[in-house]
Amino acid sequence: QPECPALFQMLLSQPQSGRGVPCLRCRGTCTGFEPHSWRKICKSCKCSQEDHSLSSDVEDDRKIGRLLSDSKYATLTARVKGGDGIRIYKRNRMIITNPIVSRKDPTFDTITYEWAPPGLTQKLAMQYMELIPKEMQPVAGTDGAYYRRRQLMRQLPLYDQDPSQCRGLAEGELKLMEDFVKKYKAEALGVGEVALPGQGGVGKEEGKPQDKNVAATKPPESTKPPETTNGALEPVPAGGPYRCETCKQAVPGDCPVVYADRAGYARQWHPACFVCCRCSEPLVDLIYFWKSGAAWCGRHYCESLRPRCAGCDELIFSEDYQQAGGRAWHKKHFACLECETLLTGQPFALDDSSLLCTTCSKSKRL
Repeated sequence: QPECPALFQMLLSQPQSGRGVPCLRCRGTCTGFEPHSWRKICKSCKCSQEDHSLSSDVEDDRKIGRLLSDSKYATLTARVKGGDGIRIYKRNRMIITNPIVSRKDPTFDTITYEWAPPGLTQKLAMQYMELIPKEMQPVAGTDGAYYRRRQLMRQLPLYDQDPSQCRGLAEGELKLMEDFVKKYKAEALGVGEVALPGQGGVGKEEGKPQDKNVAATKPPESTKPPETTNGALEPVPAGGPYRCETCKQAVPGDCPVVYADRAGYARQWHPACFVCCRCSEPLVDLIYFWKSGAAWCGRHYCESLRPRCAGCDELIFSEDYQQAGGRAWHKKHFACLECETLLTGQPFALDDSSLLCTTCSKSKRL
């Protein structure tokens, strides 16, 4: 849903604590963000942090740097000088300058993409961007940049990777979470790679075993249509046998595709089709988690292995937790959204997935 760019710019200048930041969902009716002590919501309007306070570029880059460090994708991070081993995400920003021809002095139109796939020529990177819906292109100062920032918060919450950011962990659960994070970094975490069909993983050490498989599935050069005729004179479509994993449509040989090394290089996706198998949202910055033959966003991958508290939004590492209506809560967070009364053993109502005591539920209906 398109948002107001002026409001977006105002939000970008706010600190993450976000006190007083307007709510994009409420659009003026909220008096400004009022942080809750343990819920990830605004006390004033009950909307999520994502609808209010946007983290800064520096905070996002530190979060992704932490996620990718101690994994085989650490090459996408850089050590912070004097940062005591802290790593930061080497986010690839792309600046495009187009001359504007006029009778007066020539001027230049500069477009900055907050993120672009690394390691590509500018032409291929621009082709990639054009294959993504315009409202999702992360052009600085636009709804697309806000959408990316929001997805970073939604799909990759800091409290899913950093135990020190969790308020729901009881004593003894810290080690369980540390092991959980270490395991997903080793076995599931991945970063998509953009290349032309048939060119994924070229020259990569870890890609070599998969490359042998791909060689067997690649067509002989003779079956590829000559580029000059665009395949019009050949019975084989321009994309040859390459097909997108999600939509199963043929992939044109001259259009960039996304590869996921954990899936093997025989599979590829249209840029707009590289989405989470659970929520169907595009995978932000191509960061995915591989499980059961499919790509997941971080949020839904973690939820497939551990319950998530509907109160504080953190993962639950205790075996003793509250369940109701197909959702889960830390015992200490099974409380009314309005008056905060603990509801364990008490009557309650689930109103639009909100947990309410019977008194607040009645007054809300009046």
